Amino acid sequence: MDSLRKVTFGYKWQLSFLFALSVITAVAIILQAYFLVTIVDRVFLQQLTFSEIVWLLWGLLAILLIRTTASYINGRIGIKIGADVKASYRKSLLHKFAGTAISSSSQGQSGGKVSTLLDAVDEMDSYFSAYIPQLIQTSIIPLIILGVVFSQHVNTGLIMVITAPFIPIFMIIIGMQTKTKSEEQQEKLAAFSGRFLDTLQGLTTLKLFGQAKEQENAIEKSSLSFRDATMQILKVAFTSSFMLELISMLSIGIVALELTIQLIIYERISFFTAFFLLVLAPEFYTTLKQLGSTFHSGRSSMGAAKKVTDALTDTEQPVQWGKKNLPAELMPAVIRLQHVSFAYGEGQFSLKNIATVIPSYGQIAIAGRSGSGKTTLLHLIAGLLPAADGQIFVHEKPLMQYREKDWFDQLSYISQHPYLFSGTIEENIAIGGNSDASREEIEHAAEQAGIADLIQTLEDGYDTRVGEAGRGLSGGEMQRLALARAFLKKPSIILFDEPTTGLDLYTERILQQSIQQLSRDATVITVAHRLHTIKHADNILFLENGNLLAEGTHDELVETVPEYRNMVSLQQGVKNE
Repeated sequence: MDSLRKVTFGYKWQLSFLFALSVITAVAIILQAYFLVTIVDRVFLQQLTFSEIVWLLWGLLAILLIRTTASYINGRIGIKIGADVKASYRKSLLHKFAGTAISSSSQGQSGGKVSTLLDAVDEMDSYFSAYIPQLIQTSIIPLIILGVVFSQHVNTGLIMVITAPFIPIFMIIIGMQTKTKSEEQQEKLAAFSGRFLDTLQGLTTLKLFGQAKEQENAIEKSSLSFRDATMQILKVAFTSSFMLELISMLSIGIVALELTIQLIIYERISFFTAFFLLVLAPEFYTTLKQLGSTFHSGRSSMGAAKKVTDALTDTEQPVQWGKKNLPAELMPAVIRLQHVSFAYGEGQFSLKNIATVIPSYGQIAIAGRSGSGKTTLLHLIAGLLPAADGQIFVHEKPLMQYREKDWFDQLSYISQHPYLFSGTIEENIAIGGNSDASREEIEHAAEQAGIADLIQTLEDGYDTRVGEAGRGLSGGEMQRLALARAFLKKPSIILFDEPTTGLDLYTERILQQSIQQLSRDATVITVAHRLHTIKHADNILFLENGNLLAEGTHDELVETVPEYRNMVSLQQGVKNE
């Protein structure tokens, strides 16, 4: 609620304009009632001709146009504020998700984040496009009408003052329940979206393990839960609408009864005054009733806003980049890690006090048993994780002082499972370079990566479409496409995260040749566990339980580090078997 108010007060001139339009609308309502009652009075009671009241008709038409125009502009301003706020929140969420460290971005469900980014932000629209404009109108129009009513007949004004509070009181009671129900609905929608997307992505796995039916039942249960939450909100909305209509009708009925008694029985007011007040009464209650309806939407928006705000105020520390330029002509540079530490959380894995120097054009391997922190160290060097302590220096300046784009322009990261997007092979390779990369450059990169021959065998060649996440391609083919991206980009620093894991010997040999070719013009840092991948490295960083246990060449580590020697002996034993 507070966050929405702060955002609303940021649109000061729009709010001022809405106040002015509300005053214009209030005056138009009173003049409309005056012209309408005057026309009826002069035609039916004074028996005037059409020519004698034509100026009143033109006046009524002008007032109607003014009121309609003011209402239209009022709505447009609300919609514009809503659109701006939604765009701002979506931009903030995208920035948050993009800047969030890889440790937290991989947590939770993608569908839940998409639901927050799209559905929850959309749900906030009604607060700005409907509730705020109506709130301003209700704070002005009824007061002006009430002032006019009191000037004409005090008793009618008193009835309005006594009956009017029932609408906001009921509105508040219902609104409190609406906010709670809306928060529940957003949670159910996020859960449903997340489960549905997870199931689609893992459908093959579910079928192979015979769990498809169970997931189908789980999706059905989640869907029904979301449906029930939505129906609860609709139930509250219908109840609210019914009660608001009932209160308004009873109040107008009391006003009409009082005016009838005063006009017919006591003859204390004229027909003009009674009719004038009777026309203004519905306008008075309609404005209050409309606030009641939009208040329901506003409370729903508050529930959605809480979900968006929670996503934005997540305490996960993002990677903070600086604004210094990173000179491309000085790359690859010496990378120095000075007592770098990182922890995923209290009681979880941590990398401790890593200190080493990676020379330019160096061939560095990061080795260690599974879970020793190899990939975490690679993510720290890549700038995907923020160091908890210590710093990484490039050109003897902290890495985080440079611009993010400058660093990533010099970097290629090839993981075990490179991501391919739904599109053509050409489009997926082109991601690695500039947006204006030519077809010839893409084909040359594919040749260097050893996948050009395979692409030529496809019916549509480079225009062959692949599915999301590389569906339709083998692991080796996806790795070679990722290498083609690197060849197209020509990076100064290349990071490999066990790229040959799970590949056949032929594909692995092709990848090794490509890696050797890339290393001629770049610093190559490879996370690997296979002996033949690391034994020829210039320097091997050997990790054990998050600590840099030792570093050196393969022969040096075999001779001086028992843990490394045991790891090598184990691999050789497995290979011999």
